[in-house]
Amino acid sequence: MSSSLALPARGGSRLAFLVVGLCWLAVLFDGLDMFIYGSVLPHLLATKTFGLTPDQAGDLGSYATFGMLVGALTAGTVADRMGRKKLMVSCVALFSLASGVCALADGITVFGLGRTLAGVGLGGLLPTAISMVSDYAPRGRGAIVIGLLMTAHHAGGILSAYVAKWLVEPVGWQSAFWVCVTPLLFAPVLAKYLPESLSFLVAKGRTDEARELAERYDVELPAAKSSGRQGAADRWNALVNLFRGGEWTQTLLYWLASFGGLLLVYGVATWLPTLMRAEGYELASALYFVVVFNLGGIVGMLVAGRAADRFGAPRISAVWFALTAAGVFLLSVHMPMSVTMVVVFLTGVFLNSAQTMIYATVSIRSDAGDRATAVGWTSGMGRFGAVFGPWLGGQLLAANHGDWGFTAFAIAGLSSMVFIGIAALRGGRSEGTTSEEQELVAAH
Repeated sequence: MSSSLALPARGGSRLAFLVVGLCWLAVLFDGLDMFIYGSVLPHLLATKTFGLTPDQAGDLGSYATFGMLVGALTAGTVADRMGRKKLMVSCVALFSLASGVCALADGITVFGLGRTLAGVGLGGLLPTAISMVSDYAPRGRGAIVIGLLMTAHHAGGILSAYVAKWLVEPVGWQSAFWVCVTPLLFAPVLAKYLPESLSFLVAKGRTDEARELAERYDVELPAAKSSGRQGAADRWNALVNLFRGGEWTQTLLYWLASFGGLLLVYGVATWLPTLMRAEGYELASALYFVVVFNLGGIVGMLVAGRAADRFGAPRISAVWFALTAAGVFLLSVHMPMSVTMVVVFLTGVFLNSAQTMIYATVSIRSDAGDRATAVGWTSGMGRFGAVFGPWLGGQLLAANHGDWGFTAFAIAGLSSMVFIGIAALRGGRSEGTTSEEQELVAAH
């Protein structure tokens, strides 16, 4: 009996390594494309490219996050229908080509169109990648695998700062967006080597294909659901399931927490270099804040993932949001450079992983058939906050109240702390009775 259990464990580890590795690279490019606008923005404002003003810059940042809203809201339903692999390949191709549109833009309109299209691809990729790695994560290790995946997002942010530092001044801002076109070369690699989700194949009745894949990697074939063939209306069942019984209150808490979290994440990601430059720092120093911030994000993902697997993702998320709010507020206070660097690093540690632990909670608590939809809609509803965050920062800067931007973002962090904290308390009272359910709850 022990040997029969060992084979799936080894095969599952190999398959998890392959899936996480490919998804990690895809999310790296996602992070590069997302952060590149914020890294280039101080140069665009300083040189008045396109006659850009702070409020227009905020609008452009919101265009991308609006595209992410569309991509995230549709990703779950599309992925559950056509497959996560095809959707991931399509998303990588879309945001790569859209960056080319930005590089060729001769005005705000075309540039905004490129950022909107890129946002659709960026918004669709992340929840799909999270759902994919969740399918193959070792049991009880879902949160840390998702945390590991999300380190790629912040590695992309670090890369964006160096791309801007090395290329923008000597070559031009367009060069940064041409770099963001290069992930297009990765799309064929993803299409060839990324396996499809086993649970998707089984749900679609492609059992022979699923069995061949399971045998190749020595993993257990997921059991087919007994609900029969899915009709067109059944595509919405996964969404309806999020509101059945008492689930609606938990779903709304996740959505509200995600709104505040993504307002904070994308507001800071878009405006951090510009706000820090407004505090008197040189452009090079402001870009180094992006590097330090994302280094903190990488550390935070690893620390939060381990803590969430032990103490529960919603509990860790609530504590992390409280610490994030404190760190963001401190950035509005002028401090010595060394102290500011420490605060930026710690803020990155807590901010980025706090939001990711919301996704981890939703992913782990969802049924396999509903997982992509649940994560996608949680991310999608949060994207309303992502749209609002960059716009809000631009409006505050245009009104010469840039220091209030940090305060507004801190308030958003506190609101997310409250909502996910309530979700954590409700989850603690409603833990399942079976050993499998208890294990999943323990992984939160």
